[in-house]
Amino acid sequence: WIIVSCFPSAFPALCSVHSQDMGGARCSEEQNKLLSLLRAWRVPAEGPSLPLLQSAEDLKEILCTAAAFLQGLQELEAGNFPTALSLLQEAAGGFCSKKVLAQIYTCLGCCTQQMGKPQSALQHLKRALQVDFQCLPALSHVAAVYHELGDTDVELQVLALLYEALKEKPPAAASSSPCFLIQIELLVHTPTLTSLLRHLHPSEVKYLLAQRCLQEGRVEDAVEHYLDLLALLQEGLQQQVPLDCSSALPRIPEVFLEAASALEQAGRHQDAITVCEEVISRTTDLIPRILRGEERLEQPECPSPGARLPSQKKEGLCCLAWRTAGYLHQGWAWAKLGESKEAITQFSSMLSPGVCVCLSVTEDLLPELEVLQKIRLLSLIGRGAQFLELGKHKEALLDFQYGLQVSPGDPCAASYVAQALWELNRKQEAAAQWQKFPQSCPGEEDGEQGRPLPLYLVSCREQAVFPHSEPLARSIRDYLGTAPQDTSS
Repeated sequence: WIIVSCFPSAFPALCSVHSQDMGGARCSEEQNKLLSLLRAWRVPAEGPSLPLLQSAEDLKEILCTAAAFLQGLQELEAGNFPTALSLLQEAAGGFCSKKVLAQIYTCLGCCTQQMGKPQSALQHLKRALQVDFQCLPALSHVAAVYHELGDTDVELQVLALLYEALKEKPPAAASSSPCFLIQIELLVHTPTLTSLLRHLHPSEVKYLLAQRCLQEGRVEDAVEHYLDLLALLQEGLQQQVPLDCSSALPRIPEVFLEAASALEQAGRHQDAITVCEEVISRTTDLIPRILRGEERLEQPECPSPGARLPSQKKEGLCCLAWRTAGYLHQGWAWAKLGESKEAITQFSSMLSPGVCVCLSVTEDLLPELEVLQKIRLLSLIGRGAQFLELGKHKEALLDFQYGLQVSPGDPCAASYVAQALWELNRKQEAAAQWQKFPQSCPGEEDGEQGRPLPLYLVSCREQAVFPHSEPLARSIRDYLGTAPQDTSS
């Protein structure tokens, strides 16, 4: 009634804004019109006969702030960052509660971060926290900015602070603005704002702490965080795991496998084996028959870039990847314990017909199949390396050659083939193999070709790096220097 009575020309625009999709050009046009009308409107003097809970002047200020906020979010979603910045700055200077002001500063921080101005982003986000210390989404964005800056120490400190704040669950802050019938909180509801102000769950923050420590090689800290996270998950998945697709938390088996990787790197090999056994036991029965060797699942010959597997097969492939990754980690853990035979058993479990998927070599593997292919390669290298330890050079050579079939040109597998040939006294073939493939920086190629490895496989790839490059290279150079006279080889 107040809007219709005081500025009827703005009412159709306001109605139109709320009836349009936030992503449409029509909405942007109406918001521009509404904001212009509100700016130009001159509030008439209030008569004594009209007692109002909310004055027309207050209403104008609230509507101007809400319109600028809405349009700023619109421009932010559209990628028009300078325009979004100007509108959000106008909203920040408007009439609103501390809670809304903190939200606006948070949006300003996200906007300037996307504009490539991390220091400005930090200033806005810190301002948001000064206005409302309970605006925890601002704190999570601060961590993201420090991550972008590469300042891991501060990033981890911010994440730890965010985790403690989320655990305390403080009461909702009381609004510092007068109680009005029409408030900005009631007018601004958009998917963009919901996304930017999403509260992370404590389990998500704990995972981010564990993940970042593992990625940065802070193994002891990573182990502590992963074990805390596993304890959280034991309290009940529904209470500890957010179910929306925007969650920072990966699938639970991947969390377990990353924890096993951290334990393994920390030298806690038996604990890593136990964690992997949990993954293996829980995923075995979830693998559909089509992936158990009872039927064959072929990689499409020419998959399109956007090709997808049926959901049941995709889920089955994920379970298969987790299970085989568990065997892979167990194999390397037993190898580190000096138990070559047990290691070979675990590597062989991954390579047995019951868990193999038929993969044809194509240029564009689907993601789930590509992960399985890499696990198979790493298992072949791992088992072959243990055969070398036991002096079974022929068996080792076969595994390394199969590895090259799985991943042609892989430098680790190629180096091991040369090593096995050398041990079998097939020196000329070993030299030819060594010269055939580049030996620089083995183990780094995964990030350069196709998709990066999942975090839970990174340590396995590092363990598969050929460790005897220099000694073998010297031996081959010495051999090639005498090769013309050494015709018997």
